[in-house]
Amino acid sequence: MDDIHALPAYGRDYKSKAAVMEDWNNNKDFRCAVTGRYLNKSSPFDGQQVWIRYDKARKILRVM
Repeated sequence: MDDIHALPAYGRDYKSKAAVMEDWNNNKDFRCAVTGRYLNKSSPFDGQQVWIRYDKARKILRVM
């Protein structure tokens, strides 16, 4: 299975890993970089790893 790469949804961006993790754990929406679908921590991932790009998509963090 392919990994999922996502970006913050609704124009949000983050400067730190802690800020990304806080919104991920609070079930905020993120947008899949490939399909454009919205996802959050409670979405089904079927064992896939989820990576969030932040800081204007220059940094990446594995959240699952």
